[in-house]
Amino acid sequence: LKEDTELNGKTPTLLYGYGGFEISLGPKYIASSGIAWLERGGAYVEACIRGGGEFGPSWHQAALKEKRNKAYEDFIAVAENLIDSGVCTSKTLAARGGSNGGLLMGNMYTMAPHLFGAIHCAVPLLDMKRFHTLLAGASWMAEYGDPDTDDWDKYLYKYSPFHNIDADVERYPPMLVTTSTRDDRVHPAHARKMVAKLWDLSDADADGTDKKKKKDWPVYYYENIEGGHGGAANAKQSAFMTTLAYDFMMKTLKKNAEEMP
Repeated sequence: LKEDTELNGKTPTLLYGYGGFEISLGPKYIASSGIAWLERGGAYVEACIRGGGEFGPSWHQAALKEKRNKAYEDFIAVAENLIDSGVCTSKTLAARGGSNGGLLMGNMYTMAPHLFGAIHCAVPLLDMKRFHTLLAGASWMAEYGDPDTDDWDKYLYKYSPFHNIDADVERYPPMLVTTSTRDDRVHPAHARKMVAKLWDLSDADADGTDKKKKKDWPVYYYENIEGGHGGAANAKQSAFMTTLAYDFMMKTLKKNAEEMP
């Protein structure tokens, strides 16, 4: 954060995470985050959760398959610490992640909706029952498990966001879901199906019959028709996608902060 940014609970705070495939996050300068978030008075946080490679192979192995919940518990713990320490509140905390991090975001949406004021879920895996049948998904079973075996009943369904949307929840945080038509790694069907299901359920009551009772589930969707897994085909498109995400989160959190006492 910038030196003059005041951490008073109303600070727009962005929590980023990945937590998979032994990929490490670490200290670095991200120009887009600096310009689009820090220069606008926000605080930026990266969560080095289990599943990543920050502390070696054992850190990755600690969140494989049936232990995947550890990655999500770690991210929730970081979010709770930011709130408890007064850096932000749940209304001024956003979460962002893509690909495997998009699966993380989907699980934050279904597991801990009370902790976040906004979520950006990018090029995500969300249907863990069918991920292995789409594009490169079969190559990820060593990370997640095999849904065609008893892995599904034992643990996989527990972190399949598409299957864990709770129709009885009155409010989910505002979420932006972005994907690419030509993503050759994570099929855009994950994002499409999740958003369609959320839109359908938000317009109905718990049993899907009363269309007059609309829930407070703001969900926004953008699918770029070009680009691969990165979601953009050139620098112009990349800049647009980045701006779209940061503007959505910043405007949502600032609006929430204005409504706070």
